[in-house]
Amino acid sequence: MSKLFKNVRIITPYEVLHGYGVIIDEGKITNIASEQDIASESVSEVIDGKGQFLSPGFIDIHNHGNSGYDFMDATEEAIDNIGRYHLKNGVTSYLGTVLTQSYENILNAAKNISEYKNKSNSSQLLGIHLEGPFFSIGKKGAQPEEFIKDPDMSFINKLMDISGDKLKMVSVAPEKEGALELISYLKANNITVAMAHSNATYAEAKNGIAHGVTVATHLYNGMRNFSHREPGIVGAALTDDRVFCEMICDRIHLHDAAMQIALKMKGTVKVIAVSDAMRAAGLSDGIYELGGQKVTVKEGAARLDDGSLAGSTLNLRTAVYNMVKYLNVPIYEAVRTASLSPAEAIGADKNKGSIEIGKDADLILFDDELNISSVIVGGVFTEIPAAIK
Repeated sequence: MSKLFKNVRIITPYEVLHGYGVIIDEGKITNIASEQDIASESVSEVIDGKGQFLSPGFIDIHNHGNSGYDFMDATEEAIDNIGRYHLKNGVTSYLGTVLTQSYENILNAAKNISEYKNKSNSSQLLGIHLEGPFFSIGKKGAQPEEFIKDPDMSFINKLMDISGDKLKMVSVAPEKEGALELISYLKANNITVAMAHSNATYAEAKNGIAHGVTVATHLYNGMRNFSHREPGIVGAALTDDRVFCEMICDRIHLHDAAMQIALKMKGTVKVIAVSDAMRAAGLSDGIYELGGQKVTVKEGAARLDDGSLAGSTLNLRTAVYNMVKYLNVPIYEAVRTASLSPAEAIGADKNKGSIEIGKDADLILFDDELNISSVIVGGVFTEIPAAIK
C-alpha cells in the first residue's frame, strides 16, 4: 500500500529539502519530488508530517545492549527487548556487539544473533560486530583481561561458520602478532575490520590500514594517546581518508573539543555516531554487569571499580541531539553520522542509510528537539507515544 509523506522537511546527506514529498510502497522509497509534482500521483494514504523532519532511520553498529539485556545473554528475549528500545530511539537497524569473553560464550552469542528472526515493531538486527578478544591488554578498557588473546585464525573460521553472512565487523588491535594476516583475511571475505583497544604506534596503525582496516572503534577511547611525536591510532585515523571514526557522543567519553577536532579533520562523511551502550541504557543509575564485571552507573556514566568507562548509557537519538545542540553541527550532517556513514562502513548503503529512491523505507519523523513521533521500518509504522530524552 503506497503512502505519501507531505509537509515534511526531508533530511538528505547533503541538505534539508523543503516543499518536497516522499512516496513509499512495498517497503521501499519509490519517489521523491516537489509536493506540486507529486500531488498528482495516486497513493493509498497521505501522511501529514506537520512540518516535522523526515529522516533516514539511525543505524547503530556498536552497542552491547540496553533495557537490562546484553547480547552476551544469548537469548531471543534479550534481542527482542534490545530491538524495541532501539526503535523508540529512532534506530531502525543495528549490529549486535559481542565482546571479549571465552570462545564458548562468544560463539553462543554469535549463534544467537545469526539465528535471530527479526520481528515487526522492532529495529532490525543486521548482524554481528565482534569486539575482541584480539586486543592489547594495556588498552583493554572494560574488556575482561583473562580472555584477551592473540589473533586465532582457527577460531575466526569457526565463528564465520556459525555466523554465516551475519559477521559484519571485527575490531582488532593491529599490532598484535598475527593481526595483519587476520585483517587481510577478513577484508577478503567482505567483513569490515576496525582497530580498537590497541597500543599501536602510528606506523603499526597505518600498516593495519594498508592491510584493510577501515574503521577506528570509539575514537580516542581504548587506544594509545595522541602525542606530537607519536600520533598513534588517533593520528593515523584522523589523517587517513580510508578510515571511518566511531564517536561516542555522550559528552562523557569525549570532550566537546575532541569531537570537534574529529569532525573538522574527517567531516561528517567519515564520522560514525555509535552508542557503545551496555545493559543499563534506558534504566536508572545502579549496579550492572558487563562481560562478567561489576559496573556502577552514576549520573549516566558506567564505570568499573577501577574507574574505567564500561560502555555507555547513550542512544543514537541523544547522540545526534548532542551534536546539533552542543557542537553546532547542521542537522543533516549530524543525521548522516548516524545513518549513511555507518551504512557505508559495513556495506549496507545500497539499501539503507539515506532517503533515496529504491532504498528501504526506514524512516523517522521528529521535531526540532529530536522528539520522535513515528518510526517506519520497511514501510511499517510505529507511533512513539512520548518523547524519549
